[in-house]
Amino acid sequence: MSLMILGTSSHAGKTTTVTAVCRCLSNRGLKVAPFKSQNMSLNSYITPDGKEIAISQAVQSFAARISPCADTNPILLKPKGNSTSQIILFGEPYRDARIADYYKETDFLLEKAVEAYRRLEKVYGNIVVEGAGGAAEVNLYSRDIANILLAKKLQIPIVIVGDIERGGIFAQLIGTWDLLPDDVKKNVRGFIVNKFRGDSELFKEGVKIIEEKTGISVLGVIPYTATELPSEDSLSLYDKRSRDFPVKIAVMKIFGLSNFNDFELLERYACLDYVTPGTSLKDYDCIIIPGTKNTVEALLELKKHGFAEELSAARSRKIPIIGICGGYQMLCKTIHDEGIESGVNADYEGFGLFDAVTTFAEYKKTTVQITRKVNRIGEILSGADEVSGYEIHMGQTDTGKEQKALEGEGCVSADGLVIGTYMHGLFTNANISQSLLKYLYSRKGLTFSGIKEEDTGYDKALDELARHFEANTDFEKILEFFDTKRLRTD
Repeated sequence: MSLMILGTSSHAGKTTTVTAVCRCLSNRGLKVAPFKSQNMSLNSYITPDGKEIAISQAVQSFAARISPCADTNPILLKPKGNSTSQIILFGEPYRDARIADYYKETDFLLEKAVEAYRRLEKVYGNIVVEGAGGAAEVNLYSRDIANILLAKKLQIPIVIVGDIERGGIFAQLIGTWDLLPDDVKKNVRGFIVNKFRGDSELFKEGVKIIEEKTGISVLGVIPYTATELPSEDSLSLYDKRSRDFPVKIAVMKIFGLSNFNDFELLERYACLDYVTPGTSLKDYDCIIIPGTKNTVEALLELKKHGFAEELSAARSRKIPIIGICGGYQMLCKTIHDEGIESGVNADYEGFGLFDAVTTFAEYKKTTVQITRKVNRIGEILSGADEVSGYEIHMGQTDTGKEQKALEGEGCVSADGLVIGTYMHGLFTNANISQSLLKYLYSRKGLTFSGIKEEDTGYDKALDELARHFEANTDFEKILEFFDTKRLRTD
């Protein structure tokens, strides 16, 4: 049996709700899997078999205590700008398409999504389906494979989630429900009011109004919670607030910014700011150039705003400079593009902190989980023996005579203060994050107290989320949507 979670808008809480339900069911020993037919995000994850899916479906899989797989997110759209996205189908690059061309494939992609759902259903029985954006985008109904068309195909119970923090919760929930096509509307079994601040008892009258006007139960009024889970997409950047720490780290908010969840462990111990090109970096203790879907475009953007001069000044101050994936490629001397990255066959001068050349020669993506030994060069890298993460990139880098940052990969300067690597998730490793923070704190004459064990991994946060969800919903009613006889065997 399955349940579909639809939202009144983007960022209403669909992802968090699906994650919570998956963990709640798993805590009861039930088999369960998450599913999102189509996601649009530059924050992605590589499964054990080398397939690329959205990070949110990976975390939902962790919540369900299953291994992430491509069927949980059969279609991933990675925006490239100019109304164009790279389509990832079953974890592999399918093609780049403008939005009008993408819609021409609606029937084909819907068929593939339903096939993936059926495979999951056969293995797990209980599936928690997540919609995308707002479900009541009436103008999109004929091509909405994430909400309406999928709901028509599956014909499973639906719960609608609304964000009361945005205001207009009655219009959100009742309006969304009222606008749904009849063959979808009939399956709505409940509403959830999300992100409530204050005393939820004060919203009893609101619950009564919603139920009277729709005849459908409000299954929960969930207080706002800042559970520490990876950010799903760029909308999450607006929720980030700089914290009060003595150490300041600048992460460049570049064009095509991707996988910025790489740095969320650092956020708990340092003032980590996502800064736009052109911002002065003189007050920062470390500079990170993150991954990007558009390396050449991001490089040109940074150059236009004087980032080369900022880097040079930071280097003279002995400020650590770290490039991840596309950021690493930009730190090279040259980027040679045979038309794959920028659409033009050309050479682009990088920032030249490494005497290395990155070449884009074919439409082929490296997607692999990796564990590598650390080459202990300089104080930052000397604090770790081994790190794990994953690679998601086009292009290959010839490092020439540069020293490798990791065994067989990346670059590091002789003093260990400039580091480049293709490894996403590097700073989710507590050992390397602790080493970096220890170095940054020591430069200020301070002692870093260390990373707490409970801040690593996701289990603590997932269990906290599940307890919070159950405490504020009628979970016994939600449980009725699932097959409680489908038990895990682990």
